[in-house]
Amino acid sequence: MPLICLVRHGQGSFAAEDYDVLSELGRTQAAAVGEELSRRGLRDPYLVSGTLNRQRDTARLIADTAGFKRSLHEDPRWNEYDHLALIARYAPSSQTASVQDLLDHALMAWMQDPSDPGGETWTAFAEGAAAALAELPAALGRGRDAVVVTSGGILAALCSTLLSLPAEGVVALNRVTVNASVTTLAVGTSGTTLLTFNEHAHFAGGQRHLLTYR
Repeated sequence: MPLICLVRHGQGSFAAEDYDVLSELGRTQAAAVGEELSRRGLRDPYLVSGTLNRQRDTARLIADTAGFKRSLHEDPRWNEYDHLALIARYAPSSQTASVQDLLDHALMAWMQDPSDPGGETWTAFAEGAAAALAELPAALGRGRDAVVVTSGGILAALCSTLLSLPAEGVVALNRVTVNASVTTLAVGTSGTTLLTFNEHAHFAGGQRHLLTYR
């Protein structure tokens, strides 16, 4: 039974001119999750990421740390939504609301908006991720596992679908997803099953300083 480990990228450069660059902490997180994945003894892991810099760089650091030898595959369907564009489009301006609260509001509004005012709809975003996941087992066969480096919005979309959660569930999952956490799926004859969500024990104890959500 193939396992698919969905990894959220390491911390980006929040509040910097270009968010899509791993921070130094993000690079350390990527190496730490690489060590965790190496410990799990995955079978000839198929490594794939989105095309965003923070996703690709996390995947490469994981491969270097874990000793994965296979080439990295890239698929834009694993890319994150543009959170700044969503906030600008849907979230009311506020001097007191946190960025997280603004994003929660914008994400909920986006899911409820059937139009496409200059960007893809939530439905198209979620269906793209679901299609990428559905195609992955064909590349694995029966004796191979996968590591997919993606982002929090993709993880929330996929997990909420697997658990049949309402829109509020998507927002709740998106809010708590840890940088460089691992979400594990099992692929069986009856379909794909969610085994674990948002594992981050590799950031416990002496590594707790590596724990971030944004």
